[in-house]
Amino acid sequence: VADAAPDAATPDAATPDAAALDAAAPDAEPPIDCDDSRPPLVMAHGLLAAGDTWAPHVKRFTANGLCADRYHAFDWASLDRSADHDAELLAFIDAVRAQHGVAQVDLMGHSAGGGLGYTFLADADRASRVRRYVHVGSVANDAPAGPPGVPVDMLNVWSEGDLIVDGADIPGAQNAQVPGLDHYAVATAPAAFVEVYRFLYDEDPAVVDAPPALPIRVSGKGLILADNTPEAGGLVEIWPVGADGQRQVADPVATFTVAEDGRFGPFRAEPDQHYEFRLQPARDGAPPVRYYREPFTRSDPLFYLRTLPTAGLAGALLRQVPFDDAHTVLVIFSASESVVAGEDSLTVDGEELAIPELAAAEATTIALFVYDLGTDGVPGGAIAAFAALPFLSAIDRPIPADPAQSLTIRLNDRTLAVPRWPSATEGAVIAVFD
Repeated sequence: VADAAPDAATPDAATPDAAALDAAAPDAEPPIDCDDSRPPLVMAHGLLAAGDTWAPHVKRFTANGLCADRYHAFDWASLDRSADHDAELLAFIDAVRAQHGVAQVDLMGHSAGGGLGYTFLADADRASRVRRYVHVGSVANDAPAGPPGVPVDMLNVWSEGDLIVDGADIPGAQNAQVPGLDHYAVATAPAAFVEVYRFLYDEDPAVVDAPPALPIRVSGKGLILADNTPEAGGLVEIWPVGADGQRQVADPVATFTVAEDGRFGPFRAEPDQHYEFRLQPARDGAPPVRYYREPFTRSDPLFYLRTLPTAGLAGALLRQVPFDDAHTVLVIFSASESVVAGEDSLTVDGEELAIPELAAAEATTIALFVYDLGTDGVPGGAIAAFAALPFLSAIDRPIPADPAQSLTIRLNDRTLAVPRWPSATEGAVIAVFD
């Protein structure tokens, strides 16, 4: 058994600013007593995603008494076809092996991360580093992963509710069909966690729904959306806010400088408290982002802040979003499953946005952009350019800027409120539903 604070989710951890430690004092808490006997697990996310895909599962692992520092999110640029992702993953796995002093790790890949898992494990030398492999919501190949004739011990998790990838059983692998899950939920849902835990550890988890737990230590990364480049040198500031999204104090209660690998934290959060997380990139001319989310209930070592890209396919799309101080740019992110018209309700100040044009089941919409297309102050319809990338949608809706006033966002029975920040100087406002 080891003492491990649940804030080490990658091989190298950032050092928090002294001011943040003084304000939040996470190191003043007693160390967490946890089981460090399990093999480290390396987790590769899917297209356009990042390591926080795995945050729900990591919370469940720790709720079962396992050490959070055994779980390592591999952040990679899933849209970059020119990079040698196998070599990047190999270096990451070798760093994890060295950190823990082990010969092998477990590996899990979702969607495009599953494709990466197959190419990585096709090489005998690389495959020798992996004990077990979990293939989640990814292509149904005709044989298990591994070098020719030497399959890796493998679990294939899929759902008929996944409308992005046509899942199916893979001959020779262990297979778990989890019904009714969309392409994102197959990587985040409790039922999928049970299958993963059972396969990795040869027993059922004692806990599936992670309960509230104190102390609440929050850490993660600041990255550029899509390519996952670290926002090194960026400034993270944290304010407590009321249920209306308005700041309760003038000065931030914690600040962090984003490390070279993107990491920031740890920050000690209070239960039932909403927060504003502001990330100002160090890049010249890059606007800040402001995150508002539901209160934390337990420690989260994979809390990510994404800035908006200016390069690549995602950058080309998002450069079309007009930032002007007369209007607010709002992004609504559903972090664990898609929003589906006819099944869910998503409203902004009472207007229903879970409509077929924005949230058809086959679109698997997890992020909705709301802004004034053309800065003409005239409402319009769905913005067609966002059809170029999966999981994203957008609507032309002017939101007059006034930071003293709040927008009310409701996703089914959950509510968030966010200020109407002027977008040119204050950046995008991002509302996150876990």
